[in-house]
Order: sequence, then C-alpha cells, then structure tokens
Amino acid sequence: MYNIFDTHAHYTDSSFDTDRTELLSAFQEKGVRYIMLASTCSEDIQGNSELSRKYDYIYTSAGFHPENIDGLPDNYIDIVRNAFSENPKTLAVGEIGLDYHYDGYDREKQIEVFEKQVILANELGKPVIVHSRDATEDTLDILKKYRPSGVMHCFSGSAETAKEILKLGMYIGFTGVITFRNARKAIKALETVPLEKLVLETDCPYMSPEPLRGKRSESTMIEYTAKKASEIKGIPVQELLDITCRNGMELYGIHGD
Repeated sequence: MYNIFDTHAHYTDSSFDTDRTELLSAFQEKGVRYIMLASTCSEDIQGNSELSRKYDYIYTSAGFHPENIDGLPDNYIDIVRNAFSENPKTLAVGEIGLDYHYDGYDREKQIEVFEKQVILANELGKPVIVHSRDATEDTLDILKKYRPSGVMHCFSGSAETAKEILKLGMYIGFTGVITFRNARKAIKALETVPLEKLVLETDCPYMSPEPLRGKRSESTMIEYTAKKASEIKGIPVQELLDITCRNGMELYGIHGD
C-alpha cells in the first residue's frame, strides 16, 4: 500500500528514543507519503520542527495542548506565532483544544488558551488541530464562534457531533479506535463523514489498531485503520488511502512532491 498520510503523530515521544531515526528513515519505502507532527508544548514545538527539517516528507504544527496549561509560558502565543516564521514546514496550530477528563482541570483557563490559539490560527490563515475529550459542548461553541479551518482529531464522538463539525467545513480524523470491538459509536460517526472530509491518523505512539492493540503505534499501522474504513465506506482500501492522502494535503496546504 502507498499514499499513507499519518495526519497526527507524536514522534518526539520518549517511546521512540531508541529507534526514531531508523523508523523515520524507512517509512517512505513502506508507503508512508506524509506525516504531520502534532505539538503539545514548547519542547515539542522545537523537537517537531527539528524532525520536519530533517525529513522532507514530515511536516509540523505548533500549539499548546490543554493538559499542558500548568506552567504555561506567559508568551505562549508568541512561541506559536514564531514557529511559523522560523520554519516554513509549520503548517497548523495544534494540538489545541479542551480536555475535561481528569479531576482538577481548569475549565476557564483551558477555554481561554484554546480561544487565543484559534484566534491566532485565523489571523495566520492556518488550520487548527483540535483535541476534545469530555468537552464536546464547549469545544463546539468555540468552533462555531470562530469558525477556523482544520480537523477534529482522534474522533470517537457521536454521529450527531460529527455532523456539527462537518457543518463547520472541518475534517474529521479517525485512528485505530475504529478497529476496536467496542467501537460502535466511532463507526456510526465514520458512516456519516463523507469521503472528502475524512483523514486518517495514528496519534502514535497511542491508539494502535487491532490486531496490534497494546503495542506502540507507528505510521505504517494506518494500513489496518484504512482497511476497516474501506469496509465501512465500501471502496477498495488503496482508493481510500488515495482519497485520505489528498484530503490531508488539502487540509494542511501541501502541494505535492
């Protein structure tokens, strides 16, 4: 298979410290055409930028994840803004959003940081990469208010929520979750997403698909996610990979090689 576009990956994660270079140097020969690196903090922005400079097929984003707002630098907006001027391969603001999953979260601070980064993305004319967990209503309210372009990543919400995101013109990204036995809700959502708004991702090193669940995820594993998605959509798997690759290129403004 070829034309694999992993639209959301975390290769600065420490789980890749022992074989990162080996993996990233071999992916293109295994059908991976592009990877988008999602940033979550200052260190991530720097590390991802370095990887994108080293590998032609890798692009990056800049943003602060809601789980990283403790100790957030006062100049976090400047850090994100500067990432775009410092590296032309920085193509999106992300990973940003809301996460109310764990006790003790600061809802108001999360909303403030999310909003400011969405406003910056609109100012720069860049798409956003949105993370939302247990925060659907607030996430949708902000997206409806500012109407950025971008993608709702790692989607496992309802079909109804997917329809609301699609009304905003955004893409929806699915991971290996759709291969899980208990993935009925995610599959129902996938059924509602038109092919032209569908992208695939690993969210590696997380979310490994069946039959590799529990192992460290990496970009070639999108093959299993694509096979499941192609069954649901009723088209050949390579056709689905071709479509989702084109969608990812359009999402991030990549013009091809």
